[in-house]
Amino acid sequence: MGVLSVAVRAEPRIFTLSVLGSALYAAMTVATAQVLGWATQEVVLPAFESGHTTAGALAGASLAIFAVALLKAIGVASRRYYAGVMQYRLQAGYRRAVTRQYLRLPLAWHHRHPTGQLLSNANADVEAVWAPIAPLPMAVGVVFMLLIAAVSILLTDVVVAGVGFLVFPAIALINVVYQRKLAPVATRAQQLRAEVSEVAHESFEGGLVVKTLGREEAETERFTERAEALRDANIAVGRIRGLFDPVLEALPNLGVLAVLLIGSVRLDSGAMTAGDLVNVAYLFTLLSWPIRALGWVLGEVPRSVVGWERVRAVLDATGSLPYGDGAPAEAGKAAKLEVKEVRFSYEAAESGSGEGTTPHAPGNATGRRVLHDVSFAASPGRTIAVVGPTGSGKSTLTSLLVRLVDPADGSVLLDGADLRDVRRGGVAETASLVPQQTFLFDDTVRGNVTLGLDVPDERVWEALRLAQAEGFVAALTEGLDTRVGERGATLSGGQRQRLALARALVRRPRLLVLDDATSSVDPQVEARILQNLRDAQTGEAGGATVVVVAYRKATIALADEVVYLEHGRVTGRGAHADLLERSEGYRNLVNAYEQADAEKAEQEDAGQSKQAGAERETVEGGEGALA
Repeated sequence: MGVLSVAVRAEPRIFTLSVLGSALYAAMTVATAQVLGWATQEVVLPAFESGHTTAGALAGASLAIFAVALLKAIGVASRRYYAGVMQYRLQAGYRRAVTRQYLRLPLAWHHRHPTGQLLSNANADVEAVWAPIAPLPMAVGVVFMLLIAAVSILLTDVVVAGVGFLVFPAIALINVVYQRKLAPVATRAQQLRAEVSEVAHESFEGGLVVKTLGREEAETERFTERAEALRDANIAVGRIRGLFDPVLEALPNLGVLAVLLIGSVRLDSGAMTAGDLVNVAYLFTLLSWPIRALGWVLGEVPRSVVGWERVRAVLDATGSLPYGDGAPAEAGKAAKLEVKEVRFSYEAAESGSGEGTTPHAPGNATGRRVLHDVSFAASPGRTIAVVGPTGSGKSTLTSLLVRLVDPADGSVLLDGADLRDVRRGGVAETASLVPQQTFLFDDTVRGNVTLGLDVPDERVWEALRLAQAEGFVAALTEGLDTRVGERGATLSGGQRQRLALARALVRRPRLLVLDDATSSVDPQVEARILQNLRDAQTGEAGGATVVVVAYRKATIALADEVVYLEHGRVTGRGAHADLLERSEGYRNLVNAYEQADAEKAEQEDAGQSKQAGAERETVEGGEGALA
């Protein structure tokens, strides 16, 4: 009742219209019995007794029956139309609410919940919540109908009414048993729907890994296991409902038989007339089908309550990032960045989440510490290279710089303002992050760069030029209007990274954070991109302060300052050349990266030489054969 009351409060006007339609249907259903009883007593029986009837009597009876049927049809149409409108409005509204909550909640919350579960919450669970809405107005009308019918039957014959009304406590008892049996099974089925979505999503997202490692059979077995478990759970639900529905449908019919049996005895004794018996028997016959509407509502209620609990768990989730009311500095100049004694921790992901670790709540020191008192500053327009071995906290630091998460201690400041004091959306207007993993939508090049931002094509081309993407985009069949496919499937890794960089640059950020965002492009292109960014810092747009996570020596050398992270601590700061002399760890790491790049280049050159030699042998062999 609590869930259904939420629906009524959300759509009171539409619910009222649907209930009025259902009440009209209910009243006309009872009126049908009254009209038939009257026609039997006043038209049919006299015709049998006298052997003839009049056209007026037949016309009057026919007109009365037609009028009642017409009003009943209007009630049915109104009830069904407004019930459908109400159901779909509620589903759409709660899908939007769940999605807005997903966007509002921080990454820390998302990391604790698998994508398949989130998809299930927004789709299957929302549908389950409002499944009882379609039959609800009819059920309310049935209650109205039962009240009218009960009064009518009681006024006709109390004894017959007492026999017939035994149906209703029997229905109530069966429903109690049904609810207790179905609720746990329905809960299990809803959970398994989420698990099936989760496995399917992981398999599709990891399609490359599955294919290259030959894991198709293993993934098929994993999906089959969950799918069969869901099948069994749904069969269990269907088995319980299959036992419940026939009993619910049979009880009113048994009531009709009892009414006819007792009524025939009462008719023989003269305690009631034939018209009264037809009236009462027909009322019980009519009620046998509407009572099923109560069964439909009751049948959907367990699944609805389970879905409501899962949806409310999302809507009531906490952990959102609080915002202040401060406004970011005006655009047109690069931002001043300060990181002061920042600490950050991760905690273990929740059981079954499918993730490794999740950002810990600020101020809670029980998680695994990743950053320890990290401090550095970047003057406006400067380029800072963040360098460190794997697991040193570089990506975590970039998330803090654009406030995807908050530090447990310390602060990140832009132009002297703590990011936590900036109004909602203010950080996004000032800073842009290009992450390691590039995501492109199944849209055009223009759509992926602008993402709804209203900018002219000239500005889009300018961003593409800075990102060294102008050439390949111009060579595409439809230029900016070329669709790139799902996740940019038609583009290479380097091309996807350059489009992601252009997406950030078209917004002309005052702070640009690159988390190893050029790893898929060759060093020459990467050097030109960084040089373009440096040149743009003195242009009309004012440029940006750049923080780049880098590992190539050529890239690092372009930075004004290097921040070296090791085990989550800043163990070195300064110019690249100075750190090479002062920090052994930094020197070993950078030289190792450079050596790896050199070996990779040698292998590529050897492969090209081998291919060229093979081609020459083929040509020479062909010439010898011709000779």
